[in-house]
Amino acid sequence: MKKQKTKTAGVISIVLCALCFFPAFVTIEKNDLESISANVLETDLIYRNEPYPSCHASTVLDTGEGILAAWFGGSFEKHPDVCIYAAFFINGQWEKPFMVADGIENQLIRNPCWNPVLFKRDNGDIILYYKVGPSPTTWYGAYKISTDNGKTWSRARRIPDNLLGPIKNKPVKSLNGGILYPTSIEDDAGWRIHLEHSEQDLSGWKKIAIDNGGFNAIQPSVLVYKDGRMQLLCRSRNQKIVESWSYDGGNTWNKVQVTSLPNNNSGIDAVTLSDEETQLLIYNPITTGRNKIALAASYDGKKWKDLLVLEDQEKGEFSYPAIIEGQDGKVYVTYTYNRTHIKYAVIEVIRK
Repeated sequence: MKKQKTKTAGVISIVLCALCFFPAFVTIEKNDLESISANVLETDLIYRNEPYPSCHASTVLDTGEGILAAWFGGSFEKHPDVCIYAAFFINGQWEKPFMVADGIENQLIRNPCWNPVLFKRDNGDIILYYKVGPSPTTWYGAYKISTDNGKTWSRARRIPDNLLGPIKNKPVKSLNGGILYPTSIEDDAGWRIHLEHSEQDLSGWKKIAIDNGGFNAIQPSVLVYKDGRMQLLCRSRNQKIVESWSYDGGNTWNKVQVTSLPNNNSGIDAVTLSDEETQLLIYNPITTGRNKIALAASYDGKKWKDLLVLEDQEKGEFSYPAIIEGQDGKVYVTYTYNRTHIKYAVIEVIRK
């Protein structure tokens, strides 16, 4: 009888200990997305008197001295006069845009530029990656470097053949200290995502293959979780955002799978906030058109909550967003506004 009491007491003790921890766990699961919200602090067009009729595909970076945005602009997408432009947001004001890169090859050949991506490496240099070529099936990757926070830029250099660098969205630092690039290919064989990796000095480029699982997917964004997992969220032709996960620091990735998030066959972007728990996604929460754009949050990459709707109009194009967290803790978003302007928003994310 004494033995039975001892055994029963042990079981009760284990159950009580479990109950001590279980309610807290349940509370986190129940309230993880209920407790997060966001407010738009300011929003406007970056510039109103552009020297070109059309622009698209912005990128944004906190330089440490202010916010820097870049995009491509020209007569229209694919026109040879399309160049990369940039502008600084300093002390609450956007300065006049300036041209950073063009696609002039020589006196006879000039190609359009595409999809700039800004990244700051560990030594403080800012790298501007972009594409040059007549179309996405024939373009090549190029980059310029600034050693003075974007005020001046080096000559253009080409990324090694058969590699492209980041295709639309920002790279992340890899576990070994290098740079991990989310990228993709568009050619006659279809759309396919993969990753590329280089050292910080932009040497040692290599490709990391991903099984696309039969999906037509491009333009991945990278999210990084506190436990070391990494997630790609990608644009697709399948009316859904698709994903792939890595459990070894980005060296290998599982087969691309569908998510519950809608996609209108247009670009998205995502960012992991500095708390290493909050994941933000900026996207079009629709399957047709580009007339609505929203900000969503998640803690696990599976369950998402829309925090804000930035645009929701009967007509219009609001697309190809970029998103970062600034050093001030605010979230900065830029996106295409009707192909004639780039719009920005400064957002406060509130986690209770």
